[in-house]
Formats: sequence, structure tokens, C-alpha cells
Amino acid sequence: MRGGLGNQAFRLILRIAALGVLGLVAAMVVAMTRAALPSLKAFGWRFLVTSTWDPVAETFGALPFVYGTVVSSMLALLLAVPLGLGAAISLVEFAPLRIRPPIAFLIELLAAIPSVVYGLWGIFVLAPWLRTWVQPALAAGLGFVPLFQGPPYGVGMLAAGVILAIMILPLITAVSR
Repeated sequence: MRGGLGNQAFRLILRIAALGVLGLVAAMVVAMTRAALPSLKAFGWRFLVTSTWDPVAETFGALPFVYGTVVSSMLALLLAVPLGLGAAISLVEFAPLRIRPPIAFLIELLAAIPSVVYGLWGIFVLAPWLRTWVQPALAAGLGFVPLFQGPPYGVGMLAAGVILAIMILPLITAVSR
């Protein structure tokens, strides 16, 4: 009974819920645009594409922040997507049946860890390790690549990309399963 009353009611409720989600997204876009209008009127669209940050002259640019966000996110995706897809395929296709449920549970448990915990762990554990062991080796071998140039601080773009990759890896693996 395909067109039963229950199915029609479910479809109606589902459509209302979907429209509600779209309405919420539209409301968020409108609210963010309204909140940004004073800044856009004061600094213009150049705010997004300039790197000057001079509070005395009241000229501000967000390009370094936008650039850092884009580069660290791309690096995280370059690291996490192949690993996550590989882990999901390995778990589903190659892992023995009796170890699939516990590993899937652990992956979902890792996906539930708050991002603040990953961030703090990255700053206090991973960044010093990267600074001491990984970045000098990468600078010696790949120093011509801008990502690996300069002194090893440990809290640069590489650390941000690796921490973000570790953060999204369980989520990608869980969703890909």
C-alpha cells in the first residue's frame, strides 16, 4: 500500500522538516549579513582581500585569516580524506567480521570527542613533537615548499592542518562506512 495515509503523512512531515532546515539556513545567512553590514560599510569589500592590520589608522584586512583558514583546511582534507576513505573501505571490505563492531565503535567514539580536546592535545602534545622531530626533517628535504620554510615553531600551518586532519578523520571514516 504505497499511497497510504501513513506514508502521505510521513512525506508531509518530512517536507515540512526539510523546509524548516532550509528556512533556518536562510535565516542564518540573513542574520550574518545584517551583522556584517556595519563592517562592510565601514571597511568595504577590501576588508576580505587586504592584509593590512593597523588599528591606529583604522585600516583592517582579513586576508591572512582567510588564507590561514583555507590553507589549513585544504591540508587537513588532503591528509584526512584518503586516510578516512581507506580506513572505511578496509573496515568494511577486509577486516574480519568479529573485529568490525569494536573498531567501528572506537571510530564513532573518536568522532564524538569535542574539537576543543583535539585542539588542546594538538597544542600541548602534537605541536612540540612536530617542532622537534618532523619540521626540521621536512625543512631539510622540502625547504623549497613555502609550507615547510622558516624556523620550526610547531604551531604553524603544518600543525594546524595535521590537527584538523586528526579531528575530521574519524568523522570521514564513520560517514564513509
